[in-house]
Amino acid sequence: MKDAVKPVEAPRPLELLAPARDADVARAAILHGADAVYIGPESFGARAAAGNSVDDIRELCEFAHIYRAKVYVTVNTIVTDREIPVAVSLIERLYRAGVDAVIVQDMGLLNVDLPPIELHASTQCDTRTPEKARFLEEVGFSQIVLARELTLAEIRAIHSQVKVPLEVFVHGALCVSYSGRCHASQALCGRSANRGECAQICRLPYTLTDASGAVLARDKHLLSLHDFNASALLKDLAAAGASSFKIEGRLKDAAYVKNITAYYRVLLDAVIAEEPDKYCRASCGRVSHTFTPNPYKSFNRGFTSYFLQDRRPSRLASLLTPKSLGEPLKSLADVRNGDGLSFFTRRGEYAGFMVNGISHGMPVPNKPVQIPKGTAFFRTTDVAWHKLMFRSDTASRLIGLDVVLYDNRIEACDERGCRVVLPHALPMEEARNPMDLRGQFDRFGGTSYYLRDFKAAIGDNVFIPASALSSLRREMIAAIDANAAAIYAHSYRRKENTNARYPQSCLDYRDNVANAKAKEFYKRHGVTEIEPAMEVTPGKQAAGTVLMTSRHCVLRELGICLREAWAAGKRLPELPLKMKGASREMYLKFDCKRCEMQVTL
Repeated sequence: MKDAVKPVEAPRPLELLAPARDADVARAAILHGADAVYIGPESFGARAAAGNSVDDIRELCEFAHIYRAKVYVTVNTIVTDREIPVAVSLIERLYRAGVDAVIVQDMGLLNVDLPPIELHASTQCDTRTPEKARFLEEVGFSQIVLARELTLAEIRAIHSQVKVPLEVFVHGALCVSYSGRCHASQALCGRSANRGECAQICRLPYTLTDASGAVLARDKHLLSLHDFNASALLKDLAAAGASSFKIEGRLKDAAYVKNITAYYRVLLDAVIAEEPDKYCRASCGRVSHTFTPNPYKSFNRGFTSYFLQDRRPSRLASLLTPKSLGEPLKSLADVRNGDGLSFFTRRGEYAGFMVNGISHGMPVPNKPVQIPKGTAFFRTTDVAWHKLMFRSDTASRLIGLDVVLYDNRIEACDERGCRVVLPHALPMEEARNPMDLRGQFDRFGGTSYYLRDFKAAIGDNVFIPASALSSLRREMIAAIDANAAAIYAHSYRRKENTNARYPQSCLDYRDNVANAKAKEFYKRHGVTEIEPAMEVTPGKQAAGTVLMTSRHCVLRELGICLREAWAAGKRLPELPLKMKGASREMYLKFDCKRCEMQVTL
């Protein structure tokens, strides 16, 4: 008996997912290589300052779908009982607008009558285990955004248990707490991060003392992490099972999104080109950039690959400043007037200035500032770069078109699989010299196409007036545009398995159950005890309330990891530790077995 032949698997699409604060930024992201964009609607988005009308999103969908790029809309706040009908109405309008998926956190939205739109599980769902991911798949999610804190091994373990695509962050700002489980802003400021109003308490300076009053750190940004940069690990992430590579930054401007999207497009294309039997592009169109992408040119707090390679990395925080470090400078040779430079003083304080010129090899500040000898500079503003990035011609994206011209018809097909056949009655005359038909036809300026291949099956020495060819070309483009729009295929919501069981039987306020529909959903899936979300039970929180849970450890960052210090016989700080700053006071607790830190009241 012969061994069964294992079927050859089709290459897995790798999706580059870019942020968009508005439709213009989304279009720029797509032109610079994004396979998909995520954008906030007029309400219920986890960035309250980045809302967009459904009409604008509808127009964006029409543009994105030309390139088979997708539009995901963030309806990912928790929702109150009174808001449920409003959220449902919004999702219905988004569905009619042609949106490819909505990203949600609140499970109450799975327990109402929604249109059959594809659902993605938000980062706010805090998916860190195979059990949680498998549950989300079983209840109808088509794509799962994994927690930022995972290692490659943990991503691989989750991938082995689910069939739906896994989405991972690869670049941008990091939340110090597990997403969806940060309640510091709500408890201390009355502004819920789970409702799009994060007060960014983690970016503030704090003084850290132990129980004896000993100062362990003074006025340091203990919770402000470097920015994520997994660009060196894209191949490893793909091998671990990641299919969607997400850039953070839904409040970023077009210059940032252009640069970072272009940077990852080049790198992801290289991964695909190296193993085309395993991976393929998730959208269409040849992307060309007029600049060399450089992540250091855009806002960054310094970079980290976070926990991808190391469960206990030693340096994660930008202790001295939450502001952008920009680009480390090895030379001042190309610094120009108007550039912004920053540096750290001998006391470790962050300082910066605009450049008024260069004198004797040193920048001339626009204001009085002491610059110690041997100072290392960072360029936070590159005037020439920003001027370039705000041009409208920094990228093009064109769809390859193959054309065959016969004496009575023209046939065209493109890389999207669109095909049209149009009859024609072109005036043809015999010519003494061969006509450059391809050159005459290859004039697609102002369209989304380029002529990838052209054949003329009409014989030699034929002359056709250029005006007739132009008219036929326009008719062909209109027909293929209409065909592409007509055959665009949406995906739809997966069916819920009502027998699926949630991995926990008890939920507390950190699980963000804010409405009766969510409560019903969890009970249907085996949860027996449910505490309501902090946002719907306003009032002063009790001492000891957990505000954040994090894999980042302040003590490890300061070089005094409790596990290592105890093993080495070193003096341990007296617990509990207190962080104080700007009228806020919080405490730190440490679960060394899990290697986690909690920030509490």
